[in-house]
Amino acid sequence: MKKDIHPKYNPVVFVDMSTGSRFVSRSTKTSERKEIIDGVEHSLISIGVTSASHPFYTGQNQFVDTEGRIDKFQKRFGVVRRVGKPKLD
Repeated sequence: MKKDIHPKYNPVVFVDMSTGSRFVSRSTKTSERKEIIDGVEHSLISIGVTSASHPFYTGQNQFVDTEGRIDKFQKRFGVVRRVGKPKLD
């Protein structure tokens, strides 16, 4: 195997910016901000959306599509006339 072709794998803490939830993991991504957890230095990475704040996982603000896609398209753009194929002589 070739040496030094893989990125360094580091311990990180992902922090949800809206809920403050923390997820301890490992990643190739690093940060200047550090935090020590159980005697190990972790990079601190802020994330906008995680499973703790995403509406799908929390069950809040679920969007239910009751109108069909074709109906939405026709409502938005109107009924489009179809033109027949040109006749070749």
